[in-house]
Formats: sequence, structure tokens, C-alpha cells
Amino acid sequence: MKPKTIFYCTNCGNETLQWMGKCPACGAWNTLTEHTEAPAKASRRAAPTERDGRRPKRLSQIVSGSEQRFFSGFGELDRVLGGGAVKGSLVLVGGAPGIGKSTLLLQICRELGKTNRILYVSGEESESQLKMRAERLHVAGEDLLLFAETEMDEIVRAVNETEPDILIVDSIQTMYASENDSTPGGISQVKDCTMAILQLSKQTGVTVFVVGHVNKEGSIAGPKVLEHMVDCVLYFEGERNGPYRLLRAAKNRFGSTNEIGVFEMCDTGLREIPNPSEVLLAGRPKGAAGTCVACAMEGSRPVLAEVQALVTRSYLNVPRRTTDGFDFNRAALLVAVLEKRGGLRLSDCDLFLNVIGGLRIDEPGSDLPVAIAVASSFRDAPVSDDLTAIGEIGLTGETRMVSSLEQRLSEIARLGFTKCIIPRNGSEKLTPPKGLQLFRVRNIREAIEIALGES
Repeated sequence: MKPKTIFYCTNCGNETLQWMGKCPACGAWNTLTEHTEAPAKASRRAAPTERDGRRPKRLSQIVSGSEQRFFSGFGELDRVLGGGAVKGSLVLVGGAPGIGKSTLLLQICRELGKTNRILYVSGEESESQLKMRAERLHVAGEDLLLFAETEMDEIVRAVNETEPDILIVDSIQTMYASENDSTPGGISQVKDCTMAILQLSKQTGVTVFVVGHVNKEGSIAGPKVLEHMVDCVLYFEGERNGPYRLLRAAKNRFGSTNEIGVFEMCDTGLREIPNPSEVLLAGRPKGAAGTCVACAMEGSRPVLAEVQALVTRSYLNVPRRTTDGFDFNRAALLVAVLEKRGGLRLSDCDLFLNVIGGLRIDEPGSDLPVAIAVASSFRDAPVSDDLTAIGEIGLTGETRMVSSLEQRLSEIARLGFTKCIIPRNGSEKLTPPKGLQLFRVRNIREAIEIALGES
């Protein structure tokens, strides 16, 4: 039987029998990659009488079990996982090369190795290299087993022999299944190896952490179905040359997908930052124009971050618009509202917008501080150092309420800020924390006048 050629879409995982410039499922261009599948081996379908206990059951007949969680030793990682890792789950950790994925997983072995047996499988480093890195990170333990292997059958055999509680695979792109003729790292190899690890996890109850590299678009390399197969998908983000790293959940079957964990890369590995607001606001310039403090909700935790804007006269036919850590289209919308409703002539100005610390803000509550930062830079008038702003801005220039306002205000007051601009509608009955003065505004003009007049 001849091998079958299939084209996979790296963006959505759709399969087609012929190459197309545009994926018919998701509409992405130039994402179809060719793969040759070996003919499937014939298998005998078992008769219903041969499969004892494999019949459908009523919901009332199934005994529900409680989630068995264990703590990794990193509070920030446990927060992102929803309160700790679930026994028997499969967690995929993705990120750019050199961002610290392997460092994070090796460091959690320090705490987990005290009560659990861990098998660390590496397809990128030898046992001696892993030993050197473990010594640098001060990781030791008799129950930490290292195994440099890339063949899935050997990994399954090692798991059955050692019976670990936790399995770490670094990375999935280096693993291969012997019955698959394609090269390691290919779409079918990644898919088959992940399926084998998933079955191993569910059958033995071992908790598995899998490292996955990302492609140039920022998504995990391999078929999109890879993310659907696992229980949790964590992205490790941050500037490679910067000190801070953000761990974000893109998928979590056992918790929220809005939580983030903040780490700092040091000489001895990663150090968790339980209070990221103080770190993100460290070094904030005093009395400088073009800066304002925003308070964003990352899951159940309010995080304060500094938003900086630089508005300069443009000498180009089309002014430049650059954003880092903030949605570009949202910034363009706010610029249009500021020009139409706020009285700022920004059509002939270059605009550069940045969120300090590598944090990405993508919620409507950051509209007001961004607009105030832009207005402050345009008028070259600094905002008061103890003032923050919270609120969404509509196309008519009105300010709108956001969720979890009381929790945000408590965090703002805790960090020593004394003034905060919030929308008027919906906040009439709100009682501010002690020491925090609220300025309730109806539209963007009032907010700019208060923010720049308080300096």
C-alpha cells in the first residue's frame, strides 16, 4: 500500500489532500505543510463481548473523584495552574528559545523531589550537561532521575521501570516514534509522540510537563491539535535580554486562563515575584510628561503598570504609530477619539506607546490611563506622581465602568497612590479606600483636565 500525502495547516491543524495557498478552514495564507503518512497497519476490531467494562455508563452511575493537586514550590506557577498541578494531568509549557522553560522545570524539581520521584527526559542535553545545570540551580535529590533519550518506546519503557510520580519531557520537538517514518519535529511526529505521552499519563496517573518550542508567529510549533490534546497550555513570555518573565495560561481545564505568574531571571535561575506591581513601578520617573499608571486585572489579581507615551511632530507623509505591550488597533482607536473628542491634533504627530516591564495589557480598563499618557506627552504636561486612572473609553469620548473596580482601588491605595480617576456612571455608591481620593469623570475631556491640572 502506497504512502499517503497529506497537507497540514500549522495554524489550525486542518488536513487537506492537496496543497493550497490559503487554508480552507481558517483562511491563513501559506500555512500548509506537506507530510507523508505511512500506511496504517490492519487491526482486528474487538467484538463487544471481548471488551469487559467498556460500555457506556449513565452519569448517575459514575463516581466522581476529587482533584488531587500538589504544589510545585513556585507560588506563581501554582497560581497559573489554578492552585497547583493536578495529578495525572498533561501540561504543555511553550516559549521562545532561551526564555527559561527548561530552567523553570528543572527548578521545580528541587521542591517536588523531596516527596515525589521525578523522571527528567531530555532530547537536547546529555546527562552530564543536565547535572551541570542542576548544580548551578542548586537542584539535588536521590529521587530525581535524568534520562537523555529521544525515542518514545525507550521513554515509555523507562517510565514503566522507574514508576515516577512526575515526568518532564524536554522537548516534544526532539522526540520521535519508531513506527513513524517522518523526521523528528515534524507535524506527524509531534502529534504521535504527544498522543503516546497522553495515553501514558492517563493510564499510569503520572503528571507530565512537556516543553514545546514556538515558531516565528509565537504559537507552539507543530499541529494546532497539539494544544487540544493537553490539559494545560502555558506560555513563557518576556524579553530574552530583559530580567522579567511572564507565565500565562492559554488553556487550563482545571482553573482560570486569566492568571499570570511573574518571575525574574537571576544568576541562580528564576526567582518568583509575588508582588509584581511594585516591581513594574520601580524606577518610574518623577515629574515626567507622557506617563500614567494603569491597573489591569490579570485573573483574580490586580496589577499596576506604568504606561508611557511619546508624541512628537512627524516629518513623514504618514505619521508613525508604534505600540509595545498594548493592542495596536486599540491605540489607533484611542488616537482618533482623542483628536475628535479630546481636542488633541494628533494627525500630524508620531506616536510611540509602551507598557513598562514587558507586561501586555489587553483589557478596556486601560483605555483611560493610555489616553491620559498620550495627552500628557502631547501637551508636555506631567501627571501627578500619586495619580492613577481606570476606565474604558467609548467612540463618543464617554467613560465607562469596568469590572472589579473595588479590588483595583484597594491595590492602588495599598501601593500609596492618593488620587484615582474613574468613570462617573456606575460609581456613585462606591466607597473609596481610606486615603484615596476619587475623581469621577463623564468623558475624556474632563479626565484630561483633571489629570493635567493636578500636576
